[in-house]
Amino acid sequence: MKSTFLQLLHQEVIPAIGCTEPICVALCVARAKERLGAVPDAITVRLSKNIYKNAMAVGIPNTGMTGLPIAIALGATIGRSELGLEVLRDTTPEAVEYAKEYMARVPISLEVLENAPDVLYVDVEVAGIKKASATIMGGHTHFVDEASVDQVSIECRSSVDPSLNEQDGLTLQEVYDFAMQAEVEPLRFLLEGAEMNIAAAEYAFKHKCGHCLGQILAKQENSIFEQILAYTSGACDARMSGALVPVMSNSGSGNQGISCSVPVLLYARYIKASEEQTLRALVLSNLTVIYIKQSLGRLSALCGCVVAATGSACGITYLKGGNYEEVTYAVKNMIANISGMICDGAKPGCALKVTSGVATAVISASLAMEHSYPEATEGIIDEDIDKTIHNLTRIGHDGMRQTDELILDIMTHK
Repeated sequence: MKSTFLQLLHQEVIPAIGCTEPICVALCVARAKERLGAVPDAITVRLSKNIYKNAMAVGIPNTGMTGLPIAIALGATIGRSELGLEVLRDTTPEAVEYAKEYMARVPISLEVLENAPDVLYVDVEVAGIKKASATIMGGHTHFVDEASVDQVSIECRSSVDPSLNEQDGLTLQEVYDFAMQAEVEPLRFLLEGAEMNIAAAEYAFKHKCGHCLGQILAKQENSIFEQILAYTSGACDARMSGALVPVMSNSGSGNQGISCSVPVLLYARYIKASEEQTLRALVLSNLTVIYIKQSLGRLSALCGCVVAATGSACGITYLKGGNYEEVTYAVKNMIANISGMICDGAKPGCALKVTSGVATAVISASLAMEHSYPEATEGIIDEDIDKTIHNLTRIGHDGMRQTDELILDIMTHK
């Protein structure tokens, strides 16, 4: 189990530049282009509604533009699939101008599928002197059913193994035990990732990004609570507005990676925690998110900040001196509070939801340390912590499907 947890962390906590849904599309286009062996003369993209929802209004790195057309054009011109979720790392002003010219002359067809095979689904077909295709399904970098006339094989650095996310009987106790007992040296990349996310926030403090929520909150900062809110929202501001800055993602989402790492690292610094304590807190936070996402799914109508902030609540509780018992109380406090927050697509306004999530995480941890938490008689809370988590994910995965359809209908008919 220990090796599986380490594999999961390395698979699910990876660098990303830009919102991961349009980047996922750009990645798929780049792979299809590479299989074609040339810049395409025509592109057809078919995708699930959830991918489309999260790609409509978000900034594309270093372009000053939003939406899928520019992401597709950049994937076809300068995208490199071996970079995974950093596929558009090479975006320069010159590359953007070329991509705009490319968009004007090359047919790009975009189809939103009514019944896609998965909520996370992108299928790309490109044409030139021949045709080639690529398909991503189930994970933002998980390629399946690829085909081309010459059967060229290209490996993506961050391809996922979905079987790792299908561990039957996984419990929060096992997550906690691993975080407390694992050798910390192989987990140092989590600290580097958290520092990467802090750097993204500091970029936003100096530039106009999105709604500048982080910048505004930073001006009012005079406590660790306000510092956590400013830095978390600032990092979200940067990536949602299309800044060319990397963040460390979790389970395919940069905002989730930010929300489960920034509050933990800042609180660890505030209390002058040791490096080992900081790493264990980051392991607990990140792995809790991965565990919850296993049953929730990659994309849903439930806002990912609820899950990611739950991870932060666990990490902060540990740093406050809490043990497994207090960690379960923190999770119950989170689920009893913001479990109904909807996802209405990736956009600059996500910084508002992320901030609400981490604010609740800090409060939940403080309550947990006082053994204050909702009882099993209250709402969806169960005596068993894993059943409580699965109650949340059942609502997000099954119960909110119609909500997801309605959200998309509203977004596409404005």
